[in-house]
Amino acid sequence: MRILIVEDDVAGRFLLQQFLKPLGEIQIADNGEAAVEMFKSALEAGDPFYLIFLDMLLPKLDGQNALKEMRMIEKEQGVRQRDAAKVVMTTALSDPNNVLKALNEGHADAYLVKPIESVKLMQELKKIGIAVDD
Repeated sequence: MRILIVEDDVAGRFLLQQFLKPLGEIQIADNGEAAVEMFKSALEAGDPFYLIFLDMLLPKLDGQNALKEMRMIEKEQGVRQRDAAKVVMTTALSDPNNVLKALNEGHADAYLVKPIESVKLMQELKKIGIAVDD
């Protein structure tokens, strides 16, 4: 499974990498613009990301807008909804209204509030249909 972690905080990136390493190949972006470019390139190359962890607060392009662009790219490329990347929004915000908006609009599949805990991460992955070992 190809995984994209979009996180500008070095410690947050490292933590997610450690949790997700057993699940597949991981690539990193530290801002929203880079994430969209990586996403588009992977899709065009026929090797799309299956799972994306996307921070809400990012430099250059925030997570909400990066996700909208990713979903637009999928639509333009003819990706069926069932084949779309699974997206988990992450936020340090105590009021995750923006994340809930992304969920309600159908752009995101799940969200996690930082600091991310391994148990909660694995529970969310199971909820969105990603098999993980206990």
